[in-house]
Amino acid sequence: MLESLNQIERQALNELEATQDEDSLQRWKVAHLGRNSPLMRVFDQLGALPKEERPTIGRRANEVKRALETAFEGRSQALIQAAVQRSLQAERLDVTLPGRPIARGRLHPNTQTLRRIYRIFGDMGFQVFRSREVETDEYNFELLNIPAHHPARDMWDTFYTTTPGVILRTHTSPGQIHVMRQYAPEPIRVILPGMCYRYEQVSARKDTQFNQVEGLAVGRNITFGDLKGTLTDFARRMFGENVRTRFRASHFPFTEPSAEMDIECFICGGAGCSVCGGSGWLEILGSGMVHPVVLRNGGYDPQIYSGFAFGMGPERITMLKHRIEDIRHLWMNDLRFLEQF
Repeated sequence: MLESLNQIERQALNELEATQDEDSLQRWKVAHLGRNSPLMRVFDQLGALPKEERPTIGRRANEVKRALETAFEGRSQALIQAAVQRSLQAERLDVTLPGRPIARGRLHPNTQTLRRIYRIFGDMGFQVFRSREVETDEYNFELLNIPAHHPARDMWDTFYTTTPGVILRTHTSPGQIHVMRQYAPEPIRVILPGMCYRYEQVSARKDTQFNQVEGLAVGRNITFGDLKGTLTDFARRMFGENVRTRFRASHFPFTEPSAEMDIECFICGGAGCSVCGGSGWLEILGSGMVHPVVLRNGGYDPQIYSGFAFGMGPERITMLKHRIEDIRHLWMNDLRFLEQF
């Protein structure tokens, strides 16, 4: 048996020297170290040997196995080094060629729009206030003059959690209550950006998650004229001095009176197209005077204080500025699209 092990070792080492590539090396490993190799069969036969021979044969078999494994690793490294050398000799490298440019990261178009909005309102004296994305039903609806079973709740397709009364916020308006309760009765002028979530059918104009920027100003003697002047100035700074705007009467439970603001369609110049639905106008935000109930819930006396609020979608503004026809492009992380910005 010892002579058989010696013969197995010599034959295996001789055949290993003859291997010239990775395929032949793997075939050698299967033939000499695989489950059905002659060496493995020796291990299977140890139980049938006399007791006095087993230690000697077992020890020698393990020595042969370790020797073959070590030789296999050495041959594998040698073949790898030989392949590298052949590659270096066969392939020419022109060191005078210019290097490959390193791709530079850029701000996402949504981020660019958000920063532009922050800058514009910052110049007007507004501060950025952050509020939480996971809200309570009380803050998201009830304190905003939308009690339980109010039909206006159908306007927001809400994501509910397994905890009763806890939801993903459907708009940034709950931040109004947070900021008012933190600063009342001091005058405030803030914007509240953040992500919102609605269980809606994904389309070219809507998605289940989206950014929103809420605006709020509360103080003495604030009028609808202040609201209109602020938003008109914003539109001119965002879209250009010559942009045309209009306000349309609307309804929101937390503002009274309420209005939506449109800008003239960039695509058709107001003539009417598929993007603006033939109207020549595109809606960019909703707004209004803060409802007295909301002011009172925020800690302000509506007999003394008044305020205005608005909410805009940065994705919609990004689409308008860059003539993007499908909102889904902003969330697909397609570099062919993003590199244009």
